[in-house]
Amino acid sequence: METPREPHFFKPLLPGFQSGVAIPLDFYSKHIQGAEINKPWKLRSDASDQIWEVIREGRTLTKGWKEFTEAHDLRIGDIVIFKHEGDMVFHVTPFGPSCCDIQYTHPHIVKEEADADDAPTFSYDYCFLAEVTATNQKDDKMFLPVEAMRCGALNQQCKEVKLVNKEGKSWTARFGFSESDGAYYISRGWRKFCRDNRCTNGDLFVFNVVGDGTTTPLLCVCPERKECTELLIKHFSRIDGKSSHLTCLCCLYLQCYYFASALTCVLFFYR
Repeated sequence: METPREPHFFKPLLPGFQSGVAIPLDFYSKHIQGAEINKPWKLRSDASDQIWEVIREGRTLTKGWKEFTEAHDLRIGDIVIFKHEGDMVFHVTPFGPSCCDIQYTHPHIVKEEADADDAPTFSYDYCFLAEVTATNQKDDKMFLPVEAMRCGALNQQCKEVKLVNKEGKSWTARFGFSESDGAYYISRGWRKFCRDNRCTNGDLFVFNVVGDGTTTPLLCVCPERKECTELLIKHFSRIDGKSSHLTCLCCLYLQCYYFASALTCVLFFYR
């Protein structure tokens, strides 16, 4: 008889990953839901004999996770595989952007870097605000801001893009460049992304763009509340730049909007 396969899941590390990592819903429902709430996860790796205890809050690993990531020098673009060994003990294997497992110098847990000529240079320094509208859902086409032309993660030869929500689930969409508009656009996949994430007209997303300019870029829903806040304020400020009370009205709108859409990168604002 075959040995039962140990349940496992993987997570790509997106901007803001150190603040917590979400457990995929399917894995949580099958293997975690109903487990003792206050029982910490025990994470171990091949890098050392140490075991890290991490607190689970709902479906998110929080307290202790940052220490684990720092000890393993994890970075944006890395991928980690969690293998459940039973009794909330997980063996964690980190992989680099090259999709090869990361080698560490034991026992000092020092990360061995790939050769500079082989390691891709990823860009994470561009994010933009996208609004779900009746038109872009009907046309299955959403334009990126013209400023995206300066983003090193994108290029006009790229034909596909991955849209990644905050849970780490991805959708493949067509990616192109419009000569007439002078801007990149997403099509043949944007409408499905909106439908699967139960978006309605007016919903807002802040996307982080991740890529090296040659491989398929990722457009990741922003988990960093501070960055999302700044972009949203700028968005609403354009509606009436002369109104001295606009920021306060924007805050009130966002407070209501936070409860209406769990997928929107919004937080509470206070004067």
